[in-house]
Amino acid sequence: MATQKIKPQTLKGFRDFLPEEKRKRDFAVEKIRQTFELFGFEPLETPALEYAETLLGKYGDEADKLMYLFEDRGKRKVGMRYDQTVPLARLVAQYSDLPKPFKRYQIQPVWRSDNPQSGRYREFLQCDIDIVGASSSLSDAEIIACTLEAFKKLGFKNATMRINDRSIFDDLGLTKTAIITLDKLEKIGKEKVIKELQQKNFQEADKIFASLETSQKNSRLNEIFSVLTSYGFTEGRDFVFDPFLARGLEYYTSTIFELKVNEYKTGSLAGGGRYDKLIGQFIGVETPATGIAFGFDRIINAMEELKLFPQSVSDSSTDVLVTIFNEGLLNDSVKVVNELRKTGINSEIYDKASIKLDKQLKYADRKGIQYVIIVGPEEIKKNVIKLKNMKTGEQKELTINQLINLLCKSIRTSQ
Repeated sequence: MATQKIKPQTLKGFRDFLPEEKRKRDFAVEKIRQTFELFGFEPLETPALEYAETLLGKYGDEADKLMYLFEDRGKRKVGMRYDQTVPLARLVAQYSDLPKPFKRYQIQPVWRSDNPQSGRYREFLQCDIDIVGASSSLSDAEIIACTLEAFKKLGFKNATMRINDRSIFDDLGLTKTAIITLDKLEKIGKEKVIKELQQKNFQEADKIFASLETSQKNSRLNEIFSVLTSYGFTEGRDFVFDPFLARGLEYYTSTIFELKVNEYKTGSLAGGGRYDKLIGQFIGVETPATGIAFGFDRIINAMEELKLFPQSVSDSSTDVLVTIFNEGLLNDSVKVVNELRKTGINSEIYDKASIKLDKQLKYADRKGIQYVIIVGPEEIKKNVIKLKNMKTGEQKELTINQLINLLCKSIRTSQ
């Protein structure tokens, strides 16, 4: 009886990352992580699953519909992490002895049962920074400054942070429902937003737009802008006041911000704000907090589109392939690859001694491995090792020490 063949496929909105793409993602994550730690943020991880009651009711009705919720074998109602802010709030409430202000960064996947489209997936990576226990405008400015610096390190030259304050909407009598509608401005346009606001009993929606167009920065925003200027960022280029910026999540209480890159038209690449009441839902005491989430997958798409990845990132992470000339010389090749690994040179040894040398070279070429080492009978007699540069075709005969010195110098130069 024949075995039933299973169709190999990924779920809609979920992805595999093959080596070249994974290297690019790792490159970007490392740049972001380095910047987070430069600004004094500490690493943190939380579980993929939370109790459903922890997640529900924190983001708004529309977000609740996008959560992956189910009952586990213990009949507990649980949900997959929708973002990293609510789990952080739960964690701060659970570990009350954390030093305040608590500055943390978190780089983990989140899950949303959204309609997959360009730049939007059902499983995606978020890179968050948050400051808990600090109410000053300086903490908001720190989040914004760290974000702008991270995007500079990633290679973006025209990244601009749009900044607003939810209290401006409060002064106009806008409810959370109206703010969520206003957040759709870029997606559906002014006329449709006004129509939707009118349907939600905001009959003078056109006057709301007129008022927002003439809005001025409040005292908190002025303080933030002053700090950002002291950091060396330029208003109008690196950051701007945008009275129409809304941010749809319900938990924001004051400052909100969103980063866009002028040349990338798919959407914002990071967004966040102040959420001074969210943690209080867990501990009963209002706790100030502010933070931002990077839309990592959009960042990768933007970096691809704008060609910001260095060529070296696309190359194999393996620096050298050590070939096996024949079965009798296998141990000689093993000794060479062992010496290379001892000095920190990423090295692979070919799997089969029975495969002809030209096929081993083709394997190295296909994987993008720059250097190939050949240890044949002639090399053994001369007590040398043959090194071939697959990019240039150049070949050299070297002693093991000369080989290691050359490779170490070449690899350092290319990094």
